[in-house]
Amino acid sequence: MARYIGPKTKIARRFNDPIFGPDKSYEKKNYPPGQHGNSRKRGKTSEYGIQLKEKQKAKYTYGILERQFRNLFKRAASKKGITGEVLLQLIEARLDNTVYRLGISPSRAGARQLVSHRHITVNGDVVNIPSYSVRPGDVISVRQRSKSLVVVTDSLASRMNFPWLEWDISSLTGKFISYPERADIPEKINEQLIVELYSK
Repeated sequence: MARYIGPKTKIARRFNDPIFGPDKSYEKKNYPPGQHGNSRKRGKTSEYGIQLKEKQKAKYTYGILERQFRNLFKRAASKKGITGEVLLQLIEARLDNTVYRLGISPSRAGARQLVSHRHITVNGDVVNIPSYSVRPGDVISVRQRSKSLVVVTDSLASRMNFPWLEWDISSLTGKFISYPERADIPEKINEQLIVELYSK
């Protein structure tokens, strides 16, 4: 199962945004990476370069590699609505991202691991595919034998609420109510630039 395992702070510095969460190293060096650091003269980025950077930012933020991302774009382009917004909705509906949004894991990488290790169920059935697409009405739960995991209990202590999800703390069960509105998705991603890149 392919996933990105390279340096994270360096990537966050490239996009000038802590996309992987709080990072002390990023706070110390919040300028682009490179041999000459902040003093390096950087030329003007082309239109293509700006679009490519935005796509890469989205891919690293959600932990998706190129083939899956392109397939999601093709699905979004075939659906009704604004392609960029539909793309983000489809990404948000991935099981690993939904587990992260529910607060079961403190990071998307951790959520991916919980899913892969069979700690998560969807509608009562164990699903170990991180890219599984959750649909409105689906119920996501932590398996009974996994409810006492320290990583789960610690993460739930600081969880946030999102309007497209419901959460029952007593049973550690969440419900995917609907696809999120663009205004409710907190990630700083300009999806229109991604659409323009793939439309060339």
